[in-house]
Amino acid sequence: MQMSGAPDSPIHSSSSDDFIAYLDEALAASLPDASSDKEVENQDELESVRIKRRKFESDEETEESTSEGSVKQSLEESVEDVCSHPGSFGDMCIRCGQKLDGESGVTFGYIHKGLRLHDQEISRLRNTDANNLRSRRKLYLILDLDHTLLNSTHLAHLNSEELHLISQADSVGGVSKSSLFKLEKMHMMTKLRPFVRTFLREASEMFEMYIYTMGDRPYALEMAKLLDPQGEYFNAKVISRDDGTQKHQKGLDIVLGQESAVVILDDTEHAWVKHKDNLILMERYHFFGSSCRQFGFNCKSLAELKSDEDEAEGALSKILKVLKQIHYKFFYELEDIAERDVRQVLKSLRREVLSGCVIVFSRIFHGALPSLRKMAEQLGATCLTELDPSVTHVVATDAGTEKARWAVKEKRFLVHPRWIEAANYFWEKQPEENFVLKKKQ
Repeated sequence: MQMSGAPDSPIHSSSSDDFIAYLDEALAASLPDASSDKEVENQDELESVRIKRRKFESDEETEESTSEGSVKQSLEESVEDVCSHPGSFGDMCIRCGQKLDGESGVTFGYIHKGLRLHDQEISRLRNTDANNLRSRRKLYLILDLDHTLLNSTHLAHLNSEELHLISQADSVGGVSKSSLFKLEKMHMMTKLRPFVRTFLREASEMFEMYIYTMGDRPYALEMAKLLDPQGEYFNAKVISRDDGTQKHQKGLDIVLGQESAVVILDDTEHAWVKHKDNLILMERYHFFGSSCRQFGFNCKSLAELKSDEDEAEGALSKILKVLKQIHYKFFYELEDIAERDVRQVLKSLRREVLSGCVIVFSRIFHGALPSLRKMAEQLGATCLTELDPSVTHVVATDAGTEKARWAVKEKRFLVHPRWIEAANYFWEKQPEENFVLKKKQ
C-alpha cells in the first residue's frame, strides 16, 4: 500500500477515528520514543515514505540514472505537482515523505505525537467528517472532566470525616461498575458523578464525544479509563492542557469538528472565551471537601455528609434531556441542513426557559446585577426597572424592600436570585416555592 492521497486511503476517510487509526498504523514506528522491537504492520508503507525522504535528502542516485540533476529535479517537480503537504510528522510530510522547512499549521499531539496539520487539511477533514456525522445524525460533544463528569482530590487532602471513603474505593484495574476509585500511583481519589455512565451511553448515540480538560495528559488518560473502561466512546479523542494552543484557555481549533456542530459541557465559562455560544454551563459537582474549599464554600461536602447527587434529578440527568432536545431540533426541525448551526439551536432553546416571565430586581448586589439581568434575558425573561401590573416575579435578597412587599401584597412571586441561576444550569424553569424569599425574623 502506498502512502498517498488516494480517495480510498484512510487519510481521506470521513471519520476522524479512521484518520487516527491510519496515523497510528502508518507513523507509529517514526516516534522518537517508539520501541525498537515493536512490530510494525505497515512496514512496506513506512519504507516507501523513508525512501522518498532519502531521495530528497541525498545526492546519490541509482546507477541507471543518466543525469543526477535532472532526475532529482524531476522528482521534486513531480511531488510538488501532486502533494500539497497537508501536514507533517516531525519535519516530514505525512503524505509524500518530503522533508519540510519550518513549522506551520496546528499541532494535534493528542492524535499522534509530533503531528501537525495545515489549515487547508484541517478544514477538509472537518467538512468530510461533518458530512459523515450528519449522515449518521450525530453532532460533536466536548466534555470537561473535573466538576462536570467527576470530582478528584489528593489522598492527603481527605479530612477526618472523609477517611471512611478509602475502604469503600475500588483500586483501578479492569472494568468496574464502581463510582469511587483510589488511584495509588497518582495518590488521588476520584468520584464519578451520579448518572455519568448512563449519560455517556445515551449521549454517544447522538454525539461524537471528546474529553477536554485543563488537567495534564496522564491525568486525562487515567480519567478516560475510569469513564470509558472498554474504549467505546473516546478512543484517541482525549485533549489535555498539554495539547492546547493558548495557555489557560480551551479552544475548538484542535478539535476536528465544525464549530456549527459542536456542543460544549463545562463548569468554567471563562475557559471558553471564544466559544461561549457553544457552551452549556454545568453546575459544579463538589463531592470532596477540598473541592468546596477550592471555590470558597464554607460548607460540608457531599462526602462529609455521606450523601450524593440524586441520579434522576442531578445535573447530568437534566442536561441529557437538553442534549436530546438540541439533537432533535437540529436534525428534525430545521430545514436547510447546510445552514444548520447548533449555536442558534442553543440560543433558541435557552430563550424558552423563562419565556413569559417579567422580572424586577430588588436589592441585588450592584456588581452581580448586570450578569444576573443578562442571564435572565438570555433565558427569555423580560427585565424591567420599575414595577407595573405585568411583573410576574420580584427577584431580591431582602424581603423587606418596597418591591418585595409589593410582590407579597399583589401575590406575585418573590424569589431569591438562585431561582434564575438554577434555571440557567438546568435549562428548565424551577418551582418558585423552592426559592421563596422569606422575611428575616
